[in-house]
Amino acid sequence: MAEPLSMDLRTRVLAAVADGASGRRVGDRFGVSAASVSRWRALERTQGDASPKAVGGDRRSQKTETHAPAILSAVEETPDITIEELRQALAKTNVVVSYGALWRFLDRHKIRAKKVGACERAGSPGRRETARGLVRGAARSRS
Repeated sequence: MAEPLSMDLRTRVLAAVADGASGRRVGDRFGVSAASVSRWRALERTQGDASPKAVGGDRRSQKTETHAPAILSAVEETPDITIEELRQALAKTNVVVSYGALWRFLDRHKIRAKKVGACERAGSPGRRETARGLVRGAARSRS
C-alpha cells in the first residue's frame, strides 16, 4: 500500500494555490495530480490542515467485539462447537457474524479447538489393515 505524501509537500502545494495558481498548474509543478490538490484543499477547509488520514489497520473487528459476551458464552456452553454451528446459534439470538469474522475473533481471544491426539486417530490411509473376512490368497479353513 502506498504511503501518503508528506505534509511538507502538501503545505507547499496549498501555499502555491493560495498565491493564486490553478490547481492543475500547481499539480504539474509539484508532480501531483489535480485531484490531489483539490482533495487537499477540501481537507484544509474542513479540518484546518491537509494532514492525511490513518492508513491501514483493522476497522471491522469492533462490530464483532460488541457481541463478545454472546460469542464467549456460546463457546463455554459447547466447547467443541464448530464455527458454522456457532454462527447458527448466534443467528438465533439476532447476532449476525460472518464465518471469517468469527474465526478472527476466536483467534484474537486465543480460543482454539483441540485436535484429536495421535493415539486417537483412525490410522493412516496407507497402512490399513483389511478385515479378516476379506483377506485373499491365504488358505482358510472352511467349516
